[in-house]
Amino acid sequence: MASRLQRQLQLLTAHLVVALVALVVIGGATRVMQAGLACPDWPLCYGSFLPGRQMNLQVFLEWFHRLDAFVVGIGVLVLATTAVVQRQQLPRWLPWLSGACLVLVAFQGALGALTVTLLLPPAIVTAHLATALLLVMLVSVCHQLLEAGAAPLRPEPLAGRPGGLAWPTPPRWWPWLAGWATLLVAAQSLLGGLMATQWAASLCFSSGSGCAWLGAHRFAATPAALGVLVLAVVTALVPGWCRQQRPLTTTAALLVISQIGLGVSSLRLQLSVPGVTIAHQLVAALLLAILAALTCRGWLAQLNPSVSAPAPAPRSVLSPSPAEVVHG
Repeated sequence: MASRLQRQLQLLTAHLVVALVALVVIGGATRVMQAGLACPDWPLCYGSFLPGRQMNLQVFLEWFHRLDAFVVGIGVLVLATTAVVQRQQLPRWLPWLSGACLVLVAFQGALGALTVTLLLPPAIVTAHLATALLLVMLVSVCHQLLEAGAAPLRPEPLAGRPGGLAWPTPPRWWPWLAGWATLLVAAQSLLGGLMATQWAASLCFSSGSGCAWLGAHRFAATPAALGVLVLAVVTALVPGWCRQQRPLTTTAALLVISQIGLGVSSLRLQLSVPGVTIAHQLVAALLLAILAALTCRGWLAQLNPSVSAPAPAPRSVLSPSPAEVVHG
């Protein structure tokens, strides 16, 4: 029963990660299309749940952003409630982690309300984005923990020791490297959010002001990209557990390469193509979800102590041979 419930919650957290990434992307589209105040009131839009007469592209973006946030909130509430009610059948950490996610969702909702009532102050909008990215990473970690509990690691044969088994573990430095890459990308994403909320890139192109923010964002992109690429290369070279993580690390490396291309394209186009800017934010959210998952996997595997299984007993001890059976 517990494993079935855990698998269901694992599926729920997987959907929540997707919904949170979509929430970040729709929020970015809302900002790019200057639709942050398309609904002048909160939590309703023009005094109703679904504005009909006022509906246009900008109103739809803001309305759908709120709808996605509502769905995410319900999902996290279900996760936290189930974790508390069924805590005897679930891991001890789940009520605490899901409770932290619920607190962040409530805080995110409050920040969303302030962005409308205070007319989009840059600090509040940036905090709104930071909370969303933190939620993406936290729910991704929650999914990895549930996945590890539903399908625990299996011991692998030890080289040179017949019958010896050990839990697969990464090198001690690997989780730190993954965590460092995650922090670099998160800092770069927040710096990009600060730049975007102050429209620094647009001001730099039009009047030459705000270029310091743009320069800082471009400068910080180098260590963030190098951190992810080094992680991918090292993972491909180190055998054993690390090499098993190649699908995720390769995906992260490809996302970084595409992110660089999108960033360069958005600057050359002077932010005139909204789709490029929105894709830039989509890749950042996906990258953070993957890096948080990799960091969690590394620490989980590191915390599993290496164990050795005893060598198999001689055949005569385990079971009688056919000759022994024939001779009584």
